[in-house]
Amino acid sequence: MNWITNDVLPKIKGMWAKKDMPENLWIKCPESGQMVHHRDLEQNQYVIPGSGYHFKMPVEARLKSVFDDDYEILKGWSAPSDPLKFRDQRRYTERLKDARAKTGHEDAVTAATGLLGGIKTVVAVQNFAFMGGSLGMAAGAAIVQGMEKAVEEKAPFIIFAASGGARMQEGILSLMQMPRTTVAVQMLAEAGLPYIVVLTDPTTGGVTASYAMLGDIHIAEPGALICFAGPRVIEQTIREKLPLGFQRAEYLQEHGMIDMVVHRHDMRDTLIRLLRVIMKQSPLREDAFPGDLPQQPDVETPEPESGITNEVETENLAADAEARDG
Repeated sequence: MNWITNDVLPKIKGMWAKKDMPENLWIKCPESGQMVHHRDLEQNQYVIPGSGYHFKMPVEARLKSVFDDDYEILKGWSAPSDPLKFRDQRRYTERLKDARAKTGHEDAVTAATGLLGGIKTVVAVQNFAFMGGSLGMAAGAAIVQGMEKAVEEKAPFIIFAASGGARMQEGILSLMQMPRTTVAVQMLAEAGLPYIVVLTDPTTGGVTASYAMLGDIHIAEPGALICFAGPRVIEQTIREKLPLGFQRAEYLQEHGMIDMVVHRHDMRDTLIRLLRVIMKQSPLREDAFPGDLPQQPDVETPEPESGITNEVETENLAADAEARDG
């Protein structure tokens, strides 16, 4: 054994060794099969350029894409971590610990306040990566706190919903968040503040049965699954094949369940336009969409005949009217 064997050969072999590649370096579109680099996908707001397929969006990226500049995360809500001491295959506390380590968030809902189109706005984002965005006591507390902040600041409230439903590990305490958030929605209505719901993929279960369908305006991202019971459960129950695209955003819009389907790239401009109309503020030039409002034709003032000025003509008309009256 010498320095050639110990030092030189390992370095030469290392030059030709296959390097480990990250598993998520390239993302495959579920619809078209197109491969997109993860950095390109992030820059495109997690939308596949070719097919327009919308991937789930992280909380930070969502908030950054909505607010004008900086925003402030609302904190201070509190809820018991494991009120029922629940355990199935694992302890509920262990599941919470793993979810918090994976996402970096305390629970499934994050609320923040900032400027949107120059308007002070409170925005809540439901994180599907945190236990399927399930609605528990902590998530309900975050939503209620956000709505209370909106009432305090006299600001509109927007929520991006994404959930698999109520959190079974909290039982009836989870279901009680449905009426609790409904009362908070009523607080917004009594204060005369707009409540806009953006439905993302998927929004199901108790979330759909409560605050997700109580908005003043309902917007959905393209292809989002929006339902209470999923299509597979319905097909097994009624033993019939469901229509193509059933319970998807476009299907719900056609049947009057939601107001509009908006591409993620147009979401911010759409929200700004809606807020400025509802809050009775003049539209911004950069968010004004041509064709939204009919253009008023320019009215030309008729020129006087034979050099007679408008003032003289008006006096003559007034004199004629007095003569007729007399």
